[in-house]
Amino acid sequence: MSSQSTQDVLFSDTFEGFSEEKGFRGPVACKAAGITYRQLDYWARTGMVEPTLRGARGSGTQRLYSFRDILVLKVVKNLLDTGVSLQQIRVAIDALKARGVGDLASITLISDGASVYECTSDNQIMDIIQGGQGVFGICVGRVWNEVEAKLSSLPTERMEPEGVSHIDELAIRRAKKHAG
Repeated sequence: MSSQSTQDVLFSDTFEGFSEEKGFRGPVACKAAGITYRQLDYWARTGMVEPTLRGARGSGTQRLYSFRDILVLKVVKNLLDTGVSLQQIRVAIDALKARGVGDLASITLISDGASVYECTSDNQIMDIIQGGQGVFGICVGRVWNEVEAKLSSLPTERMEPEGVSHIDELAIRRAKKHAG
């Protein structure tokens, strides 16, 4: 796969096996990314990782996350697990999106605990390691494979046409209860 086509895959929400018309509800996104619903909600409300397919619009609506969104959620979780601050994670995620990452399989995020670096070659990784500080790395390509494998067995939801409001069954019951 060429560098350009990998970049298109990461940032266009077009993924092999995952249609642009289908997304994943919050509980599925949580399961695939290994996070709690509370984390998911907080990250969406603070703008760290917002669902690109459908945001929450009032009581009873369900956010709908794309494959890319869930990939970013998993990267954020991995960075948090290694002790990186939310501020540094925001910088790292913004940098990945702004740069238009090339070949995903070769990208590794390296952190020394204070900063996060994007490495695309062994030489870059070695330069950071030779600094003498303890570091850890997250191979984005491997995270991609983990998320893809997890999502392949979880339910998707079809995007609804523009202007159609999605309200879940619980919201319908609440509305009936309040009306009568």
